[in-house]
Amino acid sequence: MSGLYMIFVTFFAGMGAGLGTGFAGMSAAAVISPMLITFLGMDPYMAVGIALSSDVLASAVSAYTYHKNKNLDIRNGLIMMASVLVFTVAGSYISSLLPSATMGSFSVFMTFLLGVKFIVRPVMTTKEDMQQVSPRRRMFQSLVCGVTIGFICGFIGAGGGMMMLLILTSVLGYELKTAVGTSVFIMTFTALTGAASHFMIGGMPDWRVCLLCVVFTLLWARIAAVFANRAQPKTLNRATGIVLVMLGAAIMMFKLIA
Repeated sequence: MSGLYMIFVTFFAGMGAGLGTGFAGMSAAAVISPMLITFLGMDPYMAVGIALSSDVLASAVSAYTYHKNKNLDIRNGLIMMASVLVFTVAGSYISSLLPSATMGSFSVFMTFLLGVKFIVRPVMTTKEDMQQVSPRRRMFQSLVCGVTIGFICGFIGAGGGMMMLLILTSVLGYELKTAVGTSVFIMTFTALTGAASHFMIGGMPDWRVCLLCVVFTLLWARIAAVFANRAQPKTLNRATGIVLVMLGAAIMMFKLIA
């Protein structure tokens, strides 16, 4: 494998993952993993570990950008994050007791359909609308939704970032920027937990591929987050939808190639 080819693959993997993270709180694993497996012939378990490690800094810098622009709900994000982590483990354990099934396509179709949804029916909720919900009710909703997201993600092993964005906007009634900011805040810690466990179990990855993916994903996530926080609601909805549709179609293509 030539160094130039490796840089080419990791650049486009990082670009797709970073744009998905910065615009929509999407997990980098959905983009980076299939590209590393398809074009670099990497072991799937290690590819997921590299994708998760790329997600940590990309989500963190995105969360910082959204927080700086006051588009992050930290309190309810922490509640949701705790319940997501606990019930991801519970869902994973229950899944291990059942016959195996291929559920990886769930997050791919969800990415594509969610992109179409943002284009056709944009989220136009305002922060004033969000404030109409009482803090106690919001906390309860965050807990219940975190349990649901965590269990489903642990059970089928996919779709965390997309499910969070869908639930935050459609169920909890979050304004889009706050929904993405809260999503990437949660993803920072879930990705860190996942990456650490992958490397502890499977050993250290190819440091060159890992470093390149981390740097490129971080770069594009920062660019996307800055643009998203400055964009008007309609523009952001369209941009988010287009990015998700393109990523969903690209991932489906990678799966067909593999």
